[in-house]
Amino acid sequence: MAVKLNSYISFEGNAKEAVDFYKSVFGGEVFMDTFGSFTDKMPVDDADKDKVMHAFLKGDNGIELMLSDTPSSLQFQDGFRVNLTLNGDDETILRGYWDKLSDGGIVTMPLEDAPWGDKFGMLTDKFGVNWMVDIGPVQ
Repeated sequence: MAVKLNSYISFEGNAKEAVDFYKSVFGGEVFMDTFGSFTDKMPVDDADKDKVMHAFLKGDNGIELMLSDTPSSLQFQDGFRVNLTLNGDDETILRGYWDKLSDGGIVTMPLEDAPWGDKFGMLTDKFGVNWMVDIGPVQ
């Protein structure tokens, strides 16, 4: 069982270009899905089909970055570009973190089943820090 803390960076339509750049800097391997990859599991706006829903750079020397494009249904906010992400396969620990972080904060997406098979949720804690929690297999 494992739990990890990562940064998660949002982009306004240029996440593919960004992950290619970061790969050239940090090396490693990129795992990536577009919103269009999930049209059979959730509605996707035509403008979003080629946008990056999730990219994970497993770089050299233990460096890891997660990033995505902001879908057209949400407003891109440059000042809120970076989120902290807790992910792993230990549901008990991660739900405990979720409960504590959401206490006094604002849940923006409930922690529930996601189209990609994990449990996923988003919140802003009482100090204004944005968090994502993903419960599923660790890459």
